[in-house]
Amino acid sequence: MTRSNSIKLGLAVGLVILIGLVALTWLHWQKPKGELTATTRGTGAPLTAEQQSVNFTHADLTFRVDPARKSIEGRSILTFDVRRPIARIQFDLDRDLPIEAIAVDGKPLAEERWSNPEGRATVELPRTYQPGQRLQLAIDYGGKPHVAKRAPWEGGFVWSKTPEGEPWVATAIQGEGCDIFWPCFDSSLVEIGTVDLHIDVPAGLVAPGNGRFMGVTDGQDGRRVWNWRAKSPNNYAISLNIAPFKEIRANHKSRFGNVIPMHFWYLPGNEAKAKALFTEFAPTIDFFERTVGPYPFAGEKVAAVETPHLGMEHQTINAYGNEYKPSQEGYDWLFHHEFAHEWFGNQLTNRNWDDMWLHEGFGSYMQPLYVREREGQMAYHAMLWKQRGGLLNRFPVVSGKPRLEHEVYNPETGPGGDIYAKGAAVLHTLREYMGDEPFLRAVRRLVYGRPDPAPGNFTPRFGTTDEFMTLAGQEAGRDLRWFFDVYIRSAPLPRLLEQRRGNTLLLQWRTLRNLPFPMPVEVRVDGQLQTVPMTGGRGSVALPNPNSAWTVDPGGKVLRQNDAIDRYRDWDAAEKAKASENG
Repeated sequence: MTRSNSIKLGLAVGLVILIGLVALTWLHWQKPKGELTATTRGTGAPLTAEQQSVNFTHADLTFRVDPARKSIEGRSILTFDVRRPIARIQFDLDRDLPIEAIAVDGKPLAEERWSNPEGRATVELPRTYQPGQRLQLAIDYGGKPHVAKRAPWEGGFVWSKTPEGEPWVATAIQGEGCDIFWPCFDSSLVEIGTVDLHIDVPAGLVAPGNGRFMGVTDGQDGRRVWNWRAKSPNNYAISLNIAPFKEIRANHKSRFGNVIPMHFWYLPGNEAKAKALFTEFAPTIDFFERTVGPYPFAGEKVAAVETPHLGMEHQTINAYGNEYKPSQEGYDWLFHHEFAHEWFGNQLTNRNWDDMWLHEGFGSYMQPLYVREREGQMAYHAMLWKQRGGLLNRFPVVSGKPRLEHEVYNPETGPGGDIYAKGAAVLHTLREYMGDEPFLRAVRRLVYGRPDPAPGNFTPRFGTTDEFMTLAGQEAGRDLRWFFDVYIRSAPLPRLLEQRRGNTLLLQWRTLRNLPFPMPVEVRVDGQLQTVPMTGGRGSVALPNPNSAWTVDPGGKVLRQNDAIDRYRDWDAAEKAKASENG
């Protein structure tokens, strides 16, 4: 989720352009061996009929990682509950990790009964499985996994070294999908009931993982196996992190009465900086619990791990690579943003990549909200203004049809970075329109599926833009389809026309296809503030005298088209293109 360091949040003017340059590398559909096939790259493809006929209840994943050879050996035991008759099953796995053997319910399967030509393996089962039966696949495979070219935007494995020259390994595969290093159903609609991780690493290395720590056991040749168990993780949120880490830990007493374990794994030599960052954990937890609701994975942990790439929202083990940089706002935006995804991404997961703004827009809006609480309105608006400068407005935030991950993130085919910054700006406008409490009630219901979340009374869920629109409308007490039609389902921003006619200021909204947009606006005339109803998209203000001065929307509450911002954005993009051409 995701995602120059500030691209992940879209916090600086023009950084969306960089996202586009990265995304353009994903347009090569058929690639040579060693690169990704279209199938593997196509994260978010519909589940097959057979995959829809089972519930994916458990995955037991063993990884023997060899940093020296940059290779892995894997054994995955996948368990399914059958809901409809099936005689075969598919799973996704990068073809450059050759399958060595498959067993069905413990019995070896002849090699001619399975194939994996393009990254989606098909297994012909020895019999037809009926509803109510259990199916278990054991898959042995291995090889050299896809290497990230520019993690996390062009992801895969990151084989790095610590400053002392020791192995430092990480995975970042949101865009490419779980099939980069383990057999899975590479779909946003799949959250496995439980996942057991066994990470086999050379002695002296530490391997923090998702979920609860289940202990360290001895492996072969003096190696060590780190064991973890996670409940209902997103596919792309399963991660590997390996280095000679040191650890800080503490317990946080939640405002809901439960105790949440906190952990941070960091590289040797960074102890002082790590301890300083760790002091942000508790107040950040409290902000999210106060604003949204209970931390979703309190029975496991809150954790982050230092990584050789910027960051990623790996469930209960967020990747942190912001290098402990100080900020004017006094907190670490990268840690905060990735932690936001525990609510918006891991607890609430979009049903399709087309709704990815529910992850990234909310994740990006939480930083200004946090700064508003810490530093006040000036800092809040300053952050939103920086985000505002990068909006492209070339494609709708939501297209209304199923999309693959790269179709959404590529600004040549989808909204790209607008799912971050435009999503945040839209949420700001919606909160200002609805009011804090109705807005947060709608968000809470979206995240938890209920208005009264408490530890133990909710589970991870899937959500959509239409659901949020309905919930927001219910909490606002009025239909908000017009709001979402203009801001989310249309590309251009609404434009407000201002015209003085005698002693009257005439206002009119212009929208794509003349869509209804009755958004009221505040106008300050000679120091006096008034709210102008815009029934039918039109309104007017009486001007006391010929010299009256006015300011429309002085509080910056409404997202709208701005000529100055558009000119600067286009100029900035042109300058960056020239610089790129000149090397």
